[in-house]
Amino acid sequence: MLVVLKEGIIFVLMRQRFYIDTSVIGGIFDTEFELETTLLFEKVKLGQIICVYSGLTESELSNAPERVKDFFLSLNNDWKEKIEVTPEAIQLAQTYVSEKVVGETSFDDCIHIAVATLSKVDLLVSWNFKHIVNVYRIRGYNSVNLRLGYPSLNIHSPKEIVGYGNEE
Repeated sequence: MLVVLKEGIIFVLMRQRFYIDTSVIGGIFDTEFELETTLLFEKVKLGQIICVYSGLTESELSNAPERVKDFFLSLNNDWKEKIEVTPEAIQLAQTYVSEKVVGETSFDDCIHIAVATLSKVDLLVSWNFKHIVNVYRIRGYNSVNLRLGYPSLNIHSPKEIVGYGNEE
């Protein structure tokens, strides 16, 4: 929760919870994605967004370059929220694959989607345009989610997020 005093009026703003996948964390050091990724993490550092991640994210980061790991570790814990990969998330991810939303080799991507769905984040942020930020995949994931009684999941790239919002 963020409390803002403006013109003598107190505004209470709920911080949005964004599941940020590993591609976004690494994007901070990629010239193609650096600008938008930096702007996104500025919103995190300003307390506008909670960076939601999972144990899978941590596992993927263990194979990342040191500077990527160090960047993630440097984020204040007040700006982060770790969520667990549950058996229910594994089952939902397996359903995405069995329903042919993506192939078996994209199972980890499905786990990110499932964990974000079950945690009811405001949206999932990724630079993975092949298996995650792809209109046909998004439709597939959400078709499975809705059929099984789960909420739909908003999925966007950082480029779609930065610059939008409550700026005047």
